[in-house]
Amino acid sequence: MLLSILIPTHNDVCIELVHSLTLQAFTIDDLTWEVVVADDGSTDQKVIAANQSINNEPNSRYVLYGENIGRAAIRNFLVTQARGEWLLFIDGDGKVIDDEYLKKFVNSQPVEVCYGGYKMMPGPKDNLRWLYERHAAPHHQVADRQQTPYQSFNICNLMIRRELMLKYPLDNRFVKYGYEDVLLGKHLQQADIMITHIDAPIGFFDYETNTHFVAKTEEGLQTLWEYRKDLQGYSKLLDIALSCNSFCRRVILGIYDINKKRWKQNLLSTSPSLWIFNLYKLGYLLRLGKS
Repeated sequence: MLLSILIPTHNDVCIELVHSLTLQAFTIDDLTWEVVVADDGSTDQKVIAANQSINNEPNSRYVLYGENIGRAAIRNFLVTQARGEWLLFIDGDGKVIDDEYLKKFVNSQPVEVCYGGYKMMPGPKDNLRWLYERHAAPHHQVADRQQTPYQSFNICNLMIRRELMLKYPLDNRFVKYGYEDVLLGKHLQQADIMITHIDAPIGFFDYETNTHFVAKTEEGLQTLWEYRKDLQGYSKLLDIALSCNSFCRRVILGIYDINKKRWKQNLLSTSPSLWIFNLYKLGYLLRLGKS
């Protein structure tokens, strides 16, 4: 098996991640591998300087793209740089938390697409992202993911045949945050290509501030609405928004417009509410449809 481990990064030091992966790769018989890290226009010169040492790791290279081209485009670029028949995508801020991580993916053959899941490690109790992830964690288990295999995966921690990524590349229109992998899931389902789900999560330890998480959520909602025709049926929130009749939309938007400032203050506070977060997202999405 020839495996290319592909890591897009932006202002994240990936040395520990690469080192962990290379240590595991050496223990797997009959595995030929490489690690390629592509820097998507990092602005932190200290991070860039630190990541240069990735070139000293076995079978590893650090490619400095030089400009920020977006989540979809940088991954498509990595595919062109890969030499392997198989590709394993991992985000640059992830960490290996399973001693058998790589072996589980290698043992998943001969499936064409395999997703290992992710695990958010415990975060601050006043952090909205941690509250959200803690509530969603049961749905990240293999049994739950298998119920909706094409809607329950991310491009991070996905192993896929290179020929499939060349045939179904991520859509470069998706420059803003979110949903490029959702559209990939749709294309794979339309092509009747099975996604196998396994328990081999990548861990995430870093939590953005509530302000940054809300801003990122709003950006993702803008992406969701802009490409709603492509994503309909692959987002529960979008399907709810599109199913609302005119009276329902007016009522929800009226409540949203009255409360959005107070709701956002709650989300940015030290006691954010997930219930308010869900209401805010629906109202924000519906308001995009009226702008």
